[in-house]
Amino acid sequence: MAKLKTKRGVAKRFRITKKGRVKYSPGGKSHLATSKRTKKIRNLRKRRTLAGKKEERFIKSMLPYA
Repeated sequence: MAKLKTKRGVAKRFRITKKGRVKYSPGGKSHLATSKRTKKIRNLRKRRTLAGKKEERFIKSMLPYA
C-alpha cells in the first residue's frame, strides 16, 4: 500500500496531544495589535483544543501519521 500524504498546511497549524485531541494556536495576534485590548492579546497566546468532534476527525484525516 502506498504511503499517505500529509497536508503540510495542516501539519504546520495543528498538533495532536497525547490523549488524541487536536491543539492549535488561535489567529489574530500578528498585526494591528494597537487596536486590540491587552487582555485579548494575552489570551491569544494560549494554545486551544478543537471543540467539535467532526472538525477533529477532519483534521486527523489530513494528518495520517500524527
